[in-house]
Amino acid sequence: MRERRASLAERPLVLAAGGVVLRHGAEGCEAVIIHRPRHADWSFPKGKVDLGETLAETALREVWEETALRCALGVDLGDVEYELPEGGLKRTRYWTMRVVIEEEFVPGDEVDGVRWVPVAALAGELTSPIDRALAVRLTAELAEPTKPRCSSSVRSDAR
Repeated sequence: MRERRASLAERPLVLAAGGVVLRHGAEGCEAVIIHRPRHADWSFPKGKVDLGETLAETALREVWEETALRCALGVDLGDVEYELPEGGLKRTRYWTMRVVIEEEFVPGDEVDGVRWVPVAALAGELTSPIDRALAVRLTAELAEPTKPRCSSSVRSDAR
């Protein structure tokens, strides 16, 4: 057991951040998801931290790069962790976000599609079990009377 713990601690840690961008749509609260052709999946926008960036800066940059949505940070949804196929551990921090400026999305090699999906349907649209679990947690938090609603998912001090 001691050897296993040591090997887990020695694995490289990859830090990433992303966002669950929310808006009020025709069917209530909606979130944006992206299609990544390389992985043939639908996921939340996210990416690796660049040198010198904070997790919050990474989340905002990645959401903008992948969706053309300039956003404001909302509620910190915490971290998800998973093992990488090539070894190591990836830890991704997520925030709720709201759109401040919507630019024109141009499909590319990394992301070729962006969709708004009702929050209640997210778990059925996302490919990864990790993203689906985050969607379930988000749905529960938005339903909680003491938690922020779709319309109040942004911090008052967020820029």
